Amino acid sequence: MQIVIMRKEEPSVVSLFIVVIGLLFSCTPMEAVIVTETKITANDNSLNDEYTCANKSEAYITHLDLIINVGFENQTISGTAAYQIDNTKEASEIYFDTQYLTIDSVVLNNGTKDSVNNIAVQYSLGNYEEFKGQELEIPISKSTKSLIIYYSTLFNSTALQWLTPQQTIGKRHPFLYTQSEPNFARSWIPIQDSPGIRITYNAKVNVPKGLMAVMSASNPTTKSIDGNYVFSMTQKIPAYLIALAVGDFDFVPIGKRSGVYAEREIVEKASYEFGELEEMLSIAENLYGPYRWDRYDLIVLPPSFPFGGMENPRMTFATPTLIAGDRSLVSVVAHELAHSWSGNLVTNSTWNDFWLNEGFTVYFERRIMEELYGKPYAEMLALLGYQDLQAIVEQMGPNSPDTHLKLQLNGRDPDEALTDIAYEKGSLFLRTIEESVGRKRFDRFLNSYFDNFAFQPMNTEGFLDYLNLNLIKGDSVILKKINIDAWVYGPGIPSNHPAIESNKFRLVTNEIERWNSGVPANELIAETWSTHEWLHFLRHLNHKMLENQMKELDASFGFTRSGNAEILAAWFMHVIRNDYYDSYGELETFLVTVGRRKFLTPLYSELVKTKENYIKGEEIYKKARPNYHSISVSTIDGIFSES
Repeated sequence: MQIVIMRKEEPSVVSLFIVVIGLLFSCTPMEAVIVTETKITANDNSLNDEYTCANKSEAYITHLDLIINVGFENQTISGTAAYQIDNTKEASEIYFDTQYLTIDSVVLNNGTKDSVNNIAVQYSLGNYEEFKGQELEIPISKSTKSLIIYYSTLFNSTALQWLTPQQTIGKRHPFLYTQSEPNFARSWIPIQDSPGIRITYNAKVNVPKGLMAVMSASNPTTKSIDGNYVFSMTQKIPAYLIALAVGDFDFVPIGKRSGVYAEREIVEKASYEFGELEEMLSIAENLYGPYRWDRYDLIVLPPSFPFGGMENPRMTFATPTLIAGDRSLVSVVAHELAHSWSGNLVTNSTWNDFWLNEGFTVYFERRIMEELYGKPYAEMLALLGYQDLQAIVEQMGPNSPDTHLKLQLNGRDPDEALTDIAYEKGSLFLRTIEESVGRKRFDRFLNSYFDNFAFQPMNTEGFLDYLNLNLIKGDSVILKKINIDAWVYGPGIPSNHPAIESNKFRLVTNEIERWNSGVPANELIAETWSTHEWLHFLRHLNHKMLENQMKELDASFGFTRSGNAEILAAWFMHVIRNDYYDSYGELETFLVTVGRRKFLTPLYSELVKTKENYIKGEEIYKKARPNYHSISVSTIDGIFSES
């Protein structure tokens, strides 16, 4: 998932002794330990995940059959979640995660698929815990092979965003989408909600006639006659990657294994904007091995979607703010595609290891963009990312433990892991490794990493063990160059980080200096600038400007009228700082319409800094709040309550 808060070479033969020592610190997949002469697959299901109630080292789910009805009238999902389970440890109970669910009944199957063997059992729900929900305890026996949970969602399900027709682009039909990361799957399915537990799933979903449903699975390309849809995900995924969207949208194919879903008003624009999906797929495969998810499709959600994108397998969820008309914001799509390897294929085993998902993905994303548009383009993205990293480190404090790559959340909201530390510091760490050992060697290592741990969870210590055994191999010179401890377990930005330079940005900086020296805006050399150059320009203008300067910039470059959400958001920061009331109407429209947290957080944070703007911000938020996802609401509520 891309957000910003304020985003084959086989391994060498190793001795069994070294492997076992490494496994003590390694990942937590579900299968048995496999050690061969050429591969190491580390498997240990005992590592603790503080955000799940699951007793995953004793009894865990392996497959889900979901049958649900989507009711827009009462904004409820109801149905059954049937699980196949592994109870080789002969546990007497199995634990599930729930949040804002009504559990109607639980039925066990002991031994066969015959319903005669189904037995209703007395389950129990624990007390509600913040960031965790309620523990669902189900008694089982050693012969229990499967169970069925009958349930329905409550109105305040965190994962579900129910939209009225007025909140959609077409304004004719309602819309529903889910957002399950980091640990919200439990609020629409009773499940063992840990990234360290992977399952396959099938689903039957009933929706109102005239609407289409898609999931992170095999998907239809046309609407069904009766509103019934059937899905299958045959690759194992963690719960947070189970996703559902229901609405009035169409499908346009892009390539033999890619396409775009969107409301009909924007589907053609979307198919153009994301028309390079197939090319991106080929580039990614050439870099890090075969794409293992059959298809890569994308759905453009309504504007309330809180993130740039969400990497649900086979079906990336994307914000309409990516549609700029010139493909200038497609790095987000490259990011979500890269997750098909880093995050979806090899997954952080806990949210303390979140950088393993996002740091790898940002690094991979920029490699895709470099192949697609060239090194200078990718370096602009990298430098903007480094600026974001500097900003978040300054905000958190350079010595804050939350600036470590390996986190210690200790029961705090796991959403606090989703910062630019994981994204940008993680990517910069991998770039440090690349520049220390050479790109070709690092690429071979990453290929082997993705191949060895495909469809498995991984924790930080497991990755570092694999890195040491298969890339560094005890080379003290390389170890010193990389300085692993400073990056992974230390605060801030280590001093050995690679230098990121952009000649294109250097030219932009020259124009900023000319503007500061009195050169009129319309005489600046900016005709060929890309979105990224404009962002660099806006980020480095003086924070305090006179009204006539704001008017001049806006008249010359049309910032307030821009159709590019990134440029608009960067411009509105200056609008707020300088009380440029001429653009407050457009600012309000933007905040009421767009629900992407990357934009909302800095803009509301800027509004609350002065008394007058605080009042204005409250007025805007009152109108906008019903349109936002609960994830964005939680963040913006916090901004106002802390000011």
